[in-house]
Amino acid sequence: MRKGLIILADLKDEDLILLSRMGKLREIAPRETLIAAGREVQDLFVITEGRFRVEVSGTMVAELATGDVLGEMSFVEKRAPGASVLADGPARVLAIPREDLLREFAHNDGFAARFYRALAVFLSDRLRAMTPSDGGEEIDEGLLDTLHVAGDRMIRLIGLLEGEADT
Repeated sequence: MRKGLIILADLKDEDLILLSRMGKLREIAPRETLIAAGREVQDLFVITEGRFRVEVSGTMVAELATGDVLGEMSFVEKRAPGASVLADGPARVLAIPREDLLREFAHNDGFAARFYRALAVFLSDRLRAMTPSDGGEEIDEGLLDTLHVAGDRMIRLIGLLEGEADT
């Protein structure tokens, strides 16, 4: 599982249920563009299966897989992305509409606080991984303690979406 699971580590089980109710599973065809540079992003995506490539001007700059989150920068900033995200092969994502999340945040402060904290930790970890003086790809020890829980939550979230788990 990927570093994107950092987000699930800070959420509660009840938050997973909310996300599964808000979101829809989407099948993505090989080479399909999920996020297009310069176009507004309406959803936050969690990769539940497959691999994606992040491209800037046709050059691959990153590769993402199960557990990773897409569209998080546009979610936070409300700006169109500068990169495109394409499926490397058949893939599946949980698409969570931005408006549904914002509506839930408006009356569920606890969920909003957990979600934004998790997003901040995720973005901070990504930035640290890109900073050579910080040791590159190492994950903070505090995060390592919670990643096993996040992996279990990812499996449960997929089960909820597929109707295989109880709410």
